[in-house]
Parts: sequence; C-alpha cells; structure tokens
Amino acid sequence: MVGLNKNILRSLLILSYIIIITLVVYGISAIYSYLNTGADRSKMLHTEIKKIDQYLPKVQWTPLNNEGRPMDIQTRLDVENDYLDAWYIKHLAYKTNSKQGIDDYYTEHARENLFDIIDLNASENTIVESTTLKHHPTLEFFSEDGQLAVITDNNVVEFKRVYKDNIILLETTEVASYKVILLLEDGFWRIRHMVKFKVETYKSPPVLTSVKNLSIKGINYYPQATPWNMFGDDFDTDIISNDFKIIREAGLHHIRLFVPYEGFGSANVNKDKLKKLRQVLDLASIHDLKVMVTLFDFYGDYTVLNWTLNQRHAEMVVSALKDHDALLAWDIKNEPDLDFKSRGAHNVMAWLKSMIDLVKTTDPKHPVTIGWSNIQSTSILKDKLDLITFHYYDDHEVLEKDYLLLKDKTPNKPIAITEYGMSSYSGTWNLFGSSEKKQAEYHKKMQSIFSKNDIPYMSWTLYDFTEIPKEVVGRLPWRKNTQKHFGFIDKDGVKKASFSYISKE
Repeated sequence: MVGLNKNILRSLLILSYIIIITLVVYGISAIYSYLNTGADRSKMLHTEIKKIDQYLPKVQWTPLNNEGRPMDIQTRLDVENDYLDAWYIKHLAYKTNSKQGIDDYYTEHARENLFDIIDLNASENTIVESTTLKHHPTLEFFSEDGQLAVITDNNVVEFKRVYKDNIILLETTEVASYKVILLLEDGFWRIRHMVKFKVETYKSPPVLTSVKNLSIKGINYYPQATPWNMFGDDFDTDIISNDFKIIREAGLHHIRLFVPYEGFGSANVNKDKLKKLRQVLDLASIHDLKVMVTLFDFYGDYTVLNWTLNQRHAEMVVSALKDHDALLAWDIKNEPDLDFKSRGAHNVMAWLKSMIDLVKTTDPKHPVTIGWSNIQSTSILKDKLDLITFHYYDDHEVLEKDYLLLKDKTPNKPIAITEYGMSSYSGTWNLFGSSEKKQAEYHKKMQSIFSKNDIPYMSWTLYDFTEIPKEVVGRLPWRKNTQKHFGFIDKDGVKKASFSYISKE
C-alpha cells in the first residue's frame, strides 16, 4: 500500500513537471511570435479608426506626375488613408483635448505643436469642433527608398467651431492649402511637417435665379401597406404604379417622397434601395408626375465629425437621380426646426448649410428647399434656398393672411406648402375629435384658399394607415391613432368624402 502511494505521488510530480514545461514553452513561443509580428494598428490606436464609418471627406488626387520614384496605386491609397486618419485624429483631439492616438499619425517633431495647442485649450476651457469636407492632394515628391512623400493639398474645405466656457466664439468655413511631408515609420505614414497657406473664405454655390413660380399640385406619398418603409422587402412596383395612376387621375401633378438615412445604408448607400428609388421615379415619369425627394428622413445627429458621412450619402443619392426627368426638387430634410431645442439650433443650421452646399454642388440644376414644420421658420436660411417650403397644420382660417404676409416678405422666391391636412380620427383617444365630414370640409376650404391665392400645395397623405412607427409621432396612443387617419382613402381602400377635394383643377 505504501509502495502504491509512492507511485501515485511520483506520477503526479512527473505530470506536474510536464505541464509546467509545456506552459513555459508555450509562453516563450507566444512572446517570440509577438516580437516577430507587425503591430496591430487597431489595438495600438484605442480609437480604432474605421474611416468607412467615421470620416469620409471627398478626396480628388491630381494625376501622379511627381519627382523621384514613381508611386503605385496601393502606396498612394496607404498614404491617403494614413493622411486622412491624421486629420481625423487631430479633429478628435481638438474636440476632446485628448492626446490619444496622435503618436500613431504624427512624428515626434510634429506632435509637439499639437500637444502645445491641446494643453493651451484645456487650460483655457476651449474646445474646437472641426472637420474637412474636401481634399485635392498632389504628390510632389516620393523618395527612392519609399520612406518619404511630399504632397500639396489644395483647396481643403474646412469647417471650424470654437467654444470657450461652452459659449461659441467662432464658426467659420474656409478654404486653405497645405504643404505636407510624410515619413514611413513602423509601417505608418506619419505627418512630419504641415504648413498651411493660401487661406480664403469659402464661397457657397449660387442660388438658382431661374426658379420662378412652380405650379405645384401634389401629395406626400407612401404605399398604404408600407408607410415609412417604402423601399423594404415588400417593395412592389405594381402597387406604386396603381397609386400613381390614382394620384394623376385625381388631378395632381406632383409627389413628395422620403429617403431614410439609416434605411438607405447611411454613408454607404444600399445600391438595391437606390435602384428601387430610381424605379419609383421611372413610374412617376410614366404617369406624368414630378417628384420632390426629401433626404435624411429619420436622421437627427448633426455632429460635425459625422458631416463627411452625411455628405457621401447625399452625394450618392443626388448623383444617381439628378438627370432624371421626373425630378422636381431636393428637400434637404423634413422639419429640421423641430430638432432645434434638443440638438441646438446652431448645430442644426450649420449642418443644413453644409448639406445645401453639397446638394447644390452635386446638382446645380434642380432647386433646393427645406420642409420647415411651420410658416414661422421660413425666414431661416432663406437666402441659401431656391424654393421656400413649409408645413401648415394651423387654423386654416388664418392661412391666407399668413401666406400673403410671407409672400410680401419674400418677393423673389417661389413658396409652396408641402404638407397640410386633417385627421378624420374620432374614437377612444379623441372622443370630441374629427370625422370624415369635418375632414372633407377642411379640404374644401383649403382648396378654395389655394385657388384664390394661387398657392402651390402638397397634402398629407393619400392613404389612412394601420401602423405608425413610434419614430413618427412617439408612443402615445392618441397621437398614433390620429396620425393613422390623415388619408383621402381609408384602410379598406374606400375613398373618403375628402377625396372630392384632393385637388381643384
């Protein structure tokens, strides 16, 4: 028995020895493997930059014709990626007064100046929100050993907003050029030297002067079964075509559509959904309807560092449709003034200015507007817009007075009401509410005012709906139920009394 215990103990000691030797060998192998493997940039840089999701300014290179060694396309892409990452890191550093990540994109010499600025801003409670929207780099020199590159980045469009003690001191957009030296260190193209020169004031694209009176007679449109999800899996051209036939035969000539930002893939626009949108415009053309396309539906983040993502989204949509014969105009965003309180009016308006310029640059032929939630907001950015549009859900008895006053204040701009309507809902959540008869009387009165004053209009909306997403009016049942009954056609496909006043020829 004693001999058996000794054998068991001896076996356990030998097994323990083997396990320890195995762990030691594994540890040495892991260390050796790590020392012989290139650094993982995503782990070194804690911000884990992914430009596809965070920073996509428009970059247009001058054809490569540099001194020194020729640069292949892959190397140029590497230089571009690291150069833009350096810009992004600088924007982030100035916004947060943090030095994190700067070592990865700036050499020791270059980062000293950045650190000084960050320290000064932090000490004075100053932060800078900034971004670049366009870059036009030219490769001037590439060394024979492939370790040094010199570029001139011309006409960089930069937006900057400076806060001190949470108060805005400055907000500006400028155009500047830079001389930049980059060194290849540890596999990274780091900025060694950057000199700013030739600074100019940014000039916005001109307002269209050819837009006079637009005889808009239309309606906001969603298919009845897929409101706010028109381009999803249940997209059906037959249903849409039949609806367009109803709209056109009712005497209307225009429709307003909505492009959801997230639903269309954000910065990387979903090509299938873009194809569906084009199909809708094709159908509109067949039925002799013109389309106002409203961008950025369900979007409410106006953060400066996200602007480049928003611009790539808008650029793709606008570029795809700008030559379509059914296109009437671009509506930058639906009711952005409702975000003033929660997001800050200065944030929203700066974003709107940027998007107006982007759309007008991409498509200089079609008018650009903003669908304000009320007539009081129409003075905002009116000098940048080609067409003034607003929504009117106030008392129709004062519409004529309000419209004529606006027209007198804005004599050189066409004006249109791009949403108006009345719900026919009365029920548990609105016992003393409306009715189909009251809705018809409302539309009859509105059409009379439109005819008398030659007011362009688009009503809300063709159909009653059975489901309303919470993002539209929230979760409160009285709001959701009211929203379901604005249509001229009920949920069973029967025309309501108001349909007689959907238009007035």
